[in-house]
Amino acid sequence: MQPARQTSPDGVEYRDLNGNGRMDPFEDPRLPVEQRVEDLLGRLSLQEKVGLMFQTVIEAGADGTVLESPGAISKSPTSEVVLTKHLTHFNVHHLEDARLAARWHNALQALAEQTPHGIPVTVSTDPRHAFIENSGVSFSAKAFSQWPEPLGLAALRDVDAVREFGDVARQEYRAVGIRAALHPTLDLATEPRWARQAGTFGQDPDLVTELGVAYLLGFQGDSLGPDSIACTSKHFPGGGPQKDGEDAHFPYGREQVYPGGRFADHLKPFPPMIEAGTAGIMPYYGMPVGLEIDGEQIEEVGFGYNRQIVTGLLREKLGYDGVVVTDWELVNDNHVGDQVLPARAWGVEHLDPHGRMELILHAGADQFGGEECVDLLLDLVKEGRVTEERIDESARRLLAVKFRLGLFDDPYVDEELAARTVGRADFRAAGHAAQARSVTVLQNGTDALEAPLPLATGARIYAENVSTTAIEAVGVPAASPEGADVAVVRLHAPFDARSDLFLESWFHQGSLEFPPGLVARLARIAAHCPLVVDVILDRPAIVTPLLPFAAAVVGSYGSSDTALLDALTGAVAPQGRLPFDLPRSMEDVRRHGEDVPGFEDPLFAFGHGLTVGAAAAVGAGVGAGVTDTTDAVDDTVRTA
Repeated sequence: MQPARQTSPDGVEYRDLNGNGRMDPFEDPRLPVEQRVEDLLGRLSLQEKVGLMFQTVIEAGADGTVLESPGAISKSPTSEVVLTKHLTHFNVHHLEDARLAARWHNALQALAEQTPHGIPVTVSTDPRHAFIENSGVSFSAKAFSQWPEPLGLAALRDVDAVREFGDVARQEYRAVGIRAALHPTLDLATEPRWARQAGTFGQDPDLVTELGVAYLLGFQGDSLGPDSIACTSKHFPGGGPQKDGEDAHFPYGREQVYPGGRFADHLKPFPPMIEAGTAGIMPYYGMPVGLEIDGEQIEEVGFGYNRQIVTGLLREKLGYDGVVVTDWELVNDNHVGDQVLPARAWGVEHLDPHGRMELILHAGADQFGGEECVDLLLDLVKEGRVTEERIDESARRLLAVKFRLGLFDDPYVDEELAARTVGRADFRAAGHAAQARSVTVLQNGTDALEAPLPLATGARIYAENVSTTAIEAVGVPAASPEGADVAVVRLHAPFDARSDLFLESWFHQGSLEFPPGLVARLARIAAHCPLVVDVILDRPAIVTPLLPFAAAVVGSYGSSDTALLDALTGAVAPQGRLPFDLPRSMEDVRRHGEDVPGFEDPLFAFGHGLTVGAAAAVGAGVGAGVTDTTDAVDDTVRTA
């Protein structure tokens, strides 16, 4: 689709967004963004300005049309939130097909043209280029190219690879009309039990900072413009140190603690991201407990409600004047089916929704994430509790991003280009290589067990949780360990299943220990043939009981079965280095300070990873051609 354009008397093509037959300053593509913003702001009704300050979940119709009924999570028909509530920012969930995603996006923009000033829609997304499917955190890649989770990018220790990923994701997002990324996640993975570590760059503040900036530049470029994806960096001022590792989406995880006094480590990535031009910043849900900054005791309310953090620290001390969007659903409870997710009003649960919204604005936020309750904000203005000048302050920031992205001049995308771009062969190949390279070899042989890696081509392989197709590409499937040359077993890092509250079943929380029955069964497999165990490390796992009998143990962070086998055979050399410590025991975890990066005596330390030799010659057996060596641990980031 192409936007309808008019030509001004002096020959300038423009979009007559308000339909008055002339080119107003906000429609003039030649003018500076600031001038266009001020002109439009002066024309908007209070209802239109208020609508800018909400960003809610939207779902696409299966056939590329807008959805005119409530969805699985979205609450209202699309025309209601666009035409009646005047919302112009939407967080899209499932997208299955690139062409239909582009068609839906164009239909959404056409609907937005029917509003009084034709303000274009900004479509945002959580990460959707890896493996984890969790509607509260991220989506699996589907049509998009598939890469390791951010933890896997961190395991590569490669700035260039991270920026390459950001640029690929930028092109794919841009092709279907997604113009805002609700990432990167800059939280430090210092608490091993926390459920959201897969989306981080690990435990080390310097590594997180360097890779975070590279990621941002891949998406936004050196400055925000028509080819950029606007990033929202999160979760300010660092969302990792959750008490007992419990996630702040849920009432039992509301407390954020600093027993090691390491607040500065968690804050460290944000100033460089501000300097690099992040378009948005999102505070976390967590409620700081016992936190003191520069001698000032910080109020024990969620960061999104906390004026000392959002205005005092972020805006005044760090000088940030961009958009602050809250994390999702701080105002209202979310009821989905027969489950509920309480509003994350940690520390202010006693306030009603009006009071919560008033406090969020007082803290310094510009936009309410996951909400569409515009009537509450209109009530606050009517009652004199929030001034229209305060509304203008936030509307100004939000409009500026839309103008810089070029949405007012042309918000539409090309369906054919979307189909050619999303999941392009070279993008998929780069993602596959990153998946394989990020695999981290923790153990390869012991004093009693021969090193089995790289696996010999043509070996008879007994496998669990690995597809037969992937096994057949490198060897011969074996029906039992007794008839195999080697066994390959994939395991997820342990977690305790929970499913009381909405979203809870998707979050991996609780113990990091493998059940004893599983350990005993794996030992029986190892008694018949060399055992290679891959642990999918969305969190650290206690792998201590596996080491005596597993010939090799590797960690992965989002690798397909095929990518894993490429790494195990050496077709793509595994180069991953641990992005966090692996603790020895749950007792060590329980004694460990939630905010402290790393352990005094880990089982495997941050940066650990063995190098294995080239793929062996064709033939049965394992271990041929092994050059099992350990690289000197290098905690720096490779920039060459």
